[in-house]
Amino acid sequence: MKFSYTILYVKDVTQAIAFYERAFGLKQRFIDESKQYAEMDTGGTALAFATNEFANANLPQGFQENSLSKLPAGIEIGFVTEDVAAAFEQAVAAGAVEVAAPQVKPWGQTVGYIRDLDGILIELGSPI
Repeated sequence: MKFSYTILYVKDVTQAIAFYERAFGLKQRFIDESKQYAEMDTGGTALAFATNEFANANLPQGFQENSLSKLPAGIEIGFVTEDVAAAFEQAVAAGAVEVAAPQVKPWGQTVGYIRDLDGILIELGSPI
């Protein structure tokens, strides 16, 4: 078994791509013609986006949509960077919502939390 990808369900895939490019410097790897699914170039494991409508079509019993008006889901995605404070400020300037400013944790790692435009929780952390 090999971990291959994470799909984030969002309202608007093209908006999510633009945000992740501005906030984190990622580049789009693929987007389908319908603009309901896309992948970012992140290395070995893909970070993908699919519209809520696409997810509903695949999940007949529905799911809890991500939203800034609700508490974040019990999952986060994480990015590692040498300069957490600068990455945090760049993401907030791109439209991310601050959850917890970067701080040094007892184990020595600097960690900050933000939420993206759809309310998905993101950790920015220094290498461990």
